[in-house]
Amino acid sequence: MKREDLTAQGLTAEQVEFVMSEYGKEVNPLKAERDSYKTQLDTAQASLKAMEGVDAAELQRKITDLTTQLQGKDTEIEKIKTDYAFETSVKDAIRKASGRNEKAIMALLDVETLKASKNQAQDIEAAITALKKDNDYLFQTTTQVPRVVSSTTGINNEAQTKKEQANEALRSLLGKGE
Repeated sequence: MKREDLTAQGLTAEQVEFVMSEYGKEVNPLKAERDSYKTQLDTAQASLKAMEGVDAAELQRKITDLTTQLQGKDTEIEKIKTDYAFETSVKDAIRKASGRNEKAIMALLDVETLKASKNQAQDIEAAITALKKDNDYLFQTTTQVPRVVSSTTGINNEAQTKKEQANEALRSLLGKGE
């Protein structure tokens, strides 16, 4: 509908304006709805065009493979956590037993058997105790070395050199004074 057509029919300018506004009230919402549907159609067609040549079965297989890999990684991470916790508990037990070299002691332990053990803490301590009996050089002694000083004479602090001080200490040990 055009203004010129209405004017040609003999309508006045006010009548043409009224008809056009009423016509616009009905047509404009329909045009907006039409434009919305057209936009949706264009978007859907563009999406379909982008999906041309895509093999859905191949995508599903890739998703399955990636899911399997992710589960494998979860298992691997859990194993690493378990190994770390085990190694930490072994090292703590070695420190408690006054071990001199953790690597040397761990090399002598049957680590795989201890990992598989249901009661790891007790089995680790038992293995370290047995190792301590067989290889005591790997562990520090807990007994203190007695100080050798005679209660009767003591060391002569007036000795001039280290050699003389050593001789004094030996004399004091043997109980022979000057």
